[in-house]
Parts: sequence; C-alpha cells; structure tokens
Amino acid sequence: MSTRLQPIRGTRDLIGADARRHQAVAEVARRIAALYGFEEWITPIFEDTRVFARGLGETSDVVAKEMYTFTDRGGDSLTLRPENTAGVCRALVSNGLTQNLPQKVFYAGPMFRYERPQKGRYRQFHQIGVEVLGAAEPLADAEVIACGWRIIQALGIADGVVLEINTLGDAESREAYRAALLSYFTAHEAALSPDSRVRLHRNPLRILDSKDAGDRRLVAEAPLITDFLTPAARAHYEAVLRHLAVFGVPVRENPRIVRGLDYYSHTAFEFVTDRLGAQGTVMGGGRYNGLVEEMGGPPTPAVGWAAGMERLALLMEAAGRTPPAPRPVAVIPREEAAEAAAIAAAEALRGAGRLAVMEYRGSLKRRMERADRLQARAALLVAADGSCEWKDLDTGEQRPIALAEAIALAPAPTTG
Repeated sequence: MSTRLQPIRGTRDLIGADARRHQAVAEVARRIAALYGFEEWITPIFEDTRVFARGLGETSDVVAKEMYTFTDRGGDSLTLRPENTAGVCRALVSNGLTQNLPQKVFYAGPMFRYERPQKGRYRQFHQIGVEVLGAAEPLADAEVIACGWRIIQALGIADGVVLEINTLGDAESREAYRAALLSYFTAHEAALSPDSRVRLHRNPLRILDSKDAGDRRLVAEAPLITDFLTPAARAHYEAVLRHLAVFGVPVRENPRIVRGLDYYSHTAFEFVTDRLGAQGTVMGGGRYNGLVEEMGGPPTPAVGWAAGMERLALLMEAAGRTPPAPRPVAVIPREEAAEAAAIAAAEALRGAGRLAVMEYRGSLKRRMERADRLQARAALLVAADGSCEWKDLDTGEQRPIALAEAIALAPAPTTG
C-alpha cells in the first residue's frame, strides 16, 4: 500500500476561503502601498547565507536556530529567506541603486523559519512589507507607519489593533543604555537563562527580546532607554509622534519595545492585538540605519516594517471579512451540436472581463446540477444557432437573452 503524502509539518495548503483571504491581504497591501509611492521589488527566495548572517546577526535566534540553510551542488552556503529586509538591502547595493535615493519598496512573499508551528505561525509563512531606503527624516518613519495603518484599515481589521511605539535612540544614546543594561543584568546574572547569559557580554540588548519567563521578570525592572536619550534622539522621536498625529494614526507609547540588533536606531513600533488570544504582533518594524552598510553599501538611513499575512488573514476571518467566493456564469450547451456556439459565448464573456465557466460533460440536467453546486450566479444556455437563454439560479427565472445583455449582467471578478 502506498503512503498517503501530507504537507510537511509547519506548512499548509491555501484553498477556498483561506486562499481568498491570503490573496486579499496581498492585493489590498499592494494597492495601498502604491498609493504611498512604494514600488514592488521581487527578490529571490534564497540568498547567500551571509546576507542573513550579517543582516540578523550571527548570535540571533533566527540565525543560530531557525534558518533553513543548505550547501548547493557548487559548494555554496544558501539560505531560504527568514525575512526580506536584508534581501531588499542587498538588492539595493547589488543593483547599484545607492546613488538613486530614496527608494520606496514594497514586497510580498513566502519566508521560512524552522520553529515550533502554532496558530498563525508556520515554517513556511508569508509577509508583506515596506522599506524606505535613503531617508533619515522623522517624516519617513511616520509615513511608513501611516501606510501600515491604512492597510490595516482597508482590510477591515483595525478594531482592536493598537500601534505601540518607542525610540531606540541614536548611537550615543544606545551606548549609554548598553552600559546601564550590562550593569543591571550582571547583577542578576545567576537568574538569567543560559541563552541570555551568553548574550550578556555580546549584546545585552538582546536579553530584552528573550521569551524566557525568568528573563521577562528581570526585563520588567530593567532600565528604560528613554532615560538615556540625547537631545537629538529625543527630538527625532517627538517629531515622529507629531507627524503621526497629523496622519491620524492613534499611538500608545511602550518603552519596552526594543530591537537587539546594532543597526537599529530611533523609531521602533508594533501594531498589536489581543483578538488572536494572547497579545500578538501583526505588524512591526523600525529604523535600521546600518543595514545597507552591512551589505557592502554606503551608510544609508532606512526605515520599514513587515507583517505576517497569516496573522492578518486570521484577523480578517475573526472580523467576518472573508471575501466571498466568485459567482460566475455557467455556460452550458443545450446539446452536443451547440458546443462550438457555447465556447464562443464563454469567450465573449471572458473577453469582456466577465466570469464564465464551462461544464465539460453530461446531460443538460447534470450540467445544471453542477452549476448549482458551484454556486454560479446564472446559467447561460446556448443553442447551436447561437441563441441564448438566461437562467437566474437565485430566483429560478428563465428567459431568452441577447449575448450583449448577458455580458452586461454577468459578474466581473472582484479584487481587494
């Protein structure tokens, strides 16, 4: 007996309503991002491993524990992308675009991480994201956030979603903060998790990202970066908040939002919700002024965010925002001799941008039954001479109809 094949653990098939929600997230995000001037970049799904080792840091959990890395037949180390910001920055440099700034980038696609699968989190997952490369101004931070908020609103899931924001300060602020954290966590080193004891002397800011329950208790009492901001860093943060007020984005300040990587600076933010159970992040990002330089480019300020499409789709489902299944017109020949005329009618509908499906076999009755199961809006019954009848499958009304009128009545595809 042959083994029944199943999807690999941590992956899933997107079919029916799942696929429609997934598609809506991408289409809505792509449309809103375009209104803000973002152009879509499509980067490879796998990259030289160094792109992510540099981009995420050799000691990060993603690099150390979660990446799908393999050696190809040429002996090169390649990695399925665990996120796309590093790939976008690599693309900026390798395509010679650092002299043509700013660049405003949108992306959508699959990412891969080997982690424990759970609701809304998979080993193959999908993200949308935007990046502004080459703009240091606080207005860029605020506009990136506003674009994300408009996408959330356009998806119909803004209820219960809150923007939380913090600042990571400039290099001087972070150095003073790093010293304070090192002093604080060294005094509690015995209570730290093994991973955080390793992080302590390499980069104590990484401890702030720890998910360990004991570490979280210590983090709750740790110093706050807002106490170590330089005047310039504080001015940048206050300008971002002022711009967000003008954009009409509601804000909740959260001094515990951090980013452990050295190239992050200034703004850090998350859109969070408790509508998926425990509070979870549905969109997050910040300013990362050092990442392009890590990719071999010149110092380039940048800011952006990424959002999990699975999380956004779950929020759509919870909010009753699942796009309806399409309701085409079923084009049915009255007899075998009418198939050519039915094909011509179906192609006329499609040529006019209307939804049309054809049933391939069976009696007229069987084909009508399949049209009902398909939840078609109507059946267009076509005779060999090209004459047509329209049967409304909601009301049961049936009448002769000209093809031009059928085209006018037939549904068009809906998009986000």
